[in-house]
Amino acid sequence: MLVRAGSSPRHPSRQPERDMSKLSDFLTQNKIHPNRIVLASKPLERRTAEDKALAAKKKAMKDGKAEKDEAVLKTKPRSSRPVTGATMTKALAGRPINGPTKHRIVRAVNAVLVQKKKKEVVFRDLF
Repeated sequence: MLVRAGSSPRHPSRQPERDMSKLSDFLTQNKIHPNRIVLASKPLERRTAEDKALAAKKKAMKDGKAEKDEAVLKTKPRSSRPVTGATMTKALAGRPINGPTKHRIVRAVNAVLVQKKKKEVVFRDLF
């Protein structure tokens, strides 16, 4: 049985996946190379001294050594997981990626747009 690229052997009538995603269309429209997104994500997601102090405060509160503070409990540290080239390849192809990764991509795209003096985008514009 001959199977075309992108089709399923069990469902030969299924259409191949879309070549472009909303993210891919947006990047080509704004002339942004995907590698710029990967490079912009590294410093954005890097764990800083503030993040380490926040984690220490949360641990102290959990252990009962410090008083509970709602503001500290609500703030989240950076993920320390930048967007990778493989993740960008998946996102550009329209393949499924998880929610936190999508938000990291949006943060990185917004950082590049700020550098280009363009308006920031929201999650729904890219995914």
